Amino acid sequence: MEKFVTLGACTAVALALAACGAKPATEGEQATAQPDAANPSAATVIKIGQVSPMTGPIAHLGKDNEYGARLAIADLNAEGIEIGGKKVQFELVSEDDQGDPKIGTQVAQRLVDAGVVGVVGHLNSGTTIPASKIYADAGLPQISPSATNADYTKQGFKTTFRVIANDVQQGTALGQFAVAGLKASKVAIIDDRTAYGQGLADEFEKAVKGKGASVVKREFTSNTATDFNAILTAIKATQPDVVFYGGMDAQAGPLAKQMKRLGLKARLLGGDGWQSPEFIKLAGGAAEGQYASSCGVSRDKMPGFAAFDKKFKATFNAEVQVYAPYEYDAVRVLVDAMQRAGSAEPQHYLPAVGKTSYRGVTGKIAFDDKGDIKNGAVTVYQVKNGKWSVVSTIGGEQPTAAP
Repeated sequence: MEKFVTLGACTAVALALAACGAKPATEGEQATAQPDAANPSAATVIKIGQVSPMTGPIAHLGKDNEYGARLAIADLNAEGIEIGGKKVQFELVSEDDQGDPKIGTQVAQRLVDAGVVGVVGHLNSGTTIPASKIYADAGLPQISPSATNADYTKQGFKTTFRVIANDVQQGTALGQFAVAGLKASKVAIIDDRTAYGQGLADEFEKAVKGKGASVVKREFTSNTATDFNAILTAIKATQPDVVFYGGMDAQAGPLAKQMKRLGLKARLLGGDGWQSPEFIKLAGGAAEGQYASSCGVSRDKMPGFAAFDKKFKATFNAEVQVYAPYEYDAVRVLVDAMQRAGSAEPQHYLPAVGKTSYRGVTGKIAFDDKGDIKNGAVTVYQVKNGKWSVVSTIGGEQPTAAP
């Protein structure tokens, strides 16, 4: 389908084809939409893609991302955006990659075939990285709100961007915090062997060793495991001060419970994949006192979070999990680039994405020459009285004025 069609044109084309005995173009076929002569002022529809795992063990995070995109689309449409002097209407084309790299590439091609002009996603680094080549080949700008593996923006593609700090920044901050903040001299590391979990664990290991601590045990599991007793028993014998887990909340919650059951007194530390309300729910009482980071400033320092949170809750009757504010900003960054370029054609507005200087819900957004956010912040949290509380923030601009 064409990237842009006027409202009502699809219906008109379908009726005309039916009257002639022809059938409308199916998904993936090229169908040219004719201007609506009866309504020349009708808005042009612009399709933006969104991909996240909306089924499976981290579906709550995937839906959180999609909600952020849906809220951005609703706000943009309510604002009556014009691009190149023409009224436009935005449409979200949302896909579920199930957190699976193979499915991720399939839905990426589906979005290309559907005629989207840009993509926000994917959530996981393991799906974002392979899908990025498909978007790059199609010339489509891609902004991830949550994929932190450094390799995503090291591929040389001009189409890849992220609005969140990467694993080099996050892993380094966590390693420094473990040694300087938690006074750890012995550290054990577990990762889920995904691009995200292993990548973050690798950076954490470099950082703690660089600060003089020793890694007494390095183990791995999977992103579907639920039983960690064998791994934790082996780790307990090394008497670490900190156990680092690189992975998502679906595993971190049970892991914390099993650590407590085994009497493993080390603090559990991890990254943004489990700095979520769901971790506290899954870990129960074992969540208390544990630490995790998030790639960004704390919510009380985000210039637009209070208003965003209020609207999010009213619209979806749900709590913000982790990445929804970044998803919201990613959609708006794409549209900001279109407005500055005066075009929603990817080949025309892609250069404007790299020149972004946008103040969003999460703060100031600008990209370096690789597509990484400049001056990305990392905030460390601890669970206190059943809620995540800020411990410290490293890096990042912390503006006070709302966007």
